[in-house]
Amino acid sequence: MARKPRIEFPGAFYHVLSRGNNRQVIFQDEQDYRAYLKRLEKYRQLYRFTLYAFVLMPNHFHLLLETGTISLSKIMQGLQQSYASYFHHKYKSVGHLFQGRYKAILCQRDVYLLELVRYIHLNPVRAGLTKNPNDYLWTSHRAFLGLIKQPLVEKNLIYAMFSEDKFNAEKRYLEFIRDGISLGHQSRF
Repeated sequence: MARKPRIEFPGAFYHVLSRGNNRQVIFQDEQDYRAYLKRLEKYRQLYRFTLYAFVLMPNHFHLLLETGTISLSKIMQGLQQSYASYFHHKYKSVGHLFQGRYKAILCQRDVYLLELVRYIHLNPVRAGLTKNPNDYLWTSHRAFLGLIKQPLVEKNLIYAMFSEDKFNAEKRYLEFIRDGISLGHQSRF
């Protein structure tokens, strides 16, 4: 049976998720995480999409992005193939690195968008990798707090949903994240 075509158009917001084949680890060390982020930045510049949030987990990742004129399928094809090639070369492996095709959920610019950012940034907490989301290195959450400079991520849209004042927006963002820790896993995302 043929796969359903994806709904794609310029300016679309997507929550993108991809897992390692058979849930295998796709990021084995710090160099792997950095290699993926380097490729993410390369394709962001090449295909001019906007990245609003991300988290890289040992066996999967989440991205929240807005496409420009280049389709999501072209963006993800380049990103996934490039990283898989790097991984197979480094670990002398073959076969599928990722489990099937990536999952892409079309999103709207509303309250759901904030909930999705929170869901993505709290993924390491829910998975038991850390108790404090501020401590997990492979997420855009630290950029939202100003703990690191992260040119990959566009924060202004998310901040503007909290406040026009940057200081107040950062404060309200952090409160929003903290409030979500007790919510546990949110299967709707």
